[in-house]
Amino acid sequence: MTIGERLKEERQRIGVNQTVLAEKCGVTKNTQLAYEKGDRNPDTAYLAQAASLGLDILYLVTGERKPVPADSISAEVAQFLKVYQRVKEADREVLFRMVSAFADAAGIEGKTERD
Repeated sequence: MTIGERLKEERQRIGVNQTVLAEKCGVTKNTQLAYEKGDRNPDTAYLAQAASLGLDILYLVTGERKPVPADSISAEVAQFLKVYQRVKEADREVLFRMVSAFADAAGIEGKTERD
């Protein structure tokens, strides 16, 4: 998996579209698209801003996830993650859309759009 592919994955994980992430990281949407396509690599200023938004920069650069202390997530979230990990990769997009639609219908803040 390339840096661009991991960047797209992280952007989707935090629930923002390309335009929003580009604006928050101080680049144009075209630059964001070039990063995600692998045509360009983000600079350190972009990565620093992305980190402040919650993107896992270690994962972007190395492909290795930053360890999450077990006591930092609730039992409910841990259970949800276990269920999610059992779902086939092809079905995860459907699950994501269902949860996103539920959140939108409930008026929960935070964009859950995937590009």
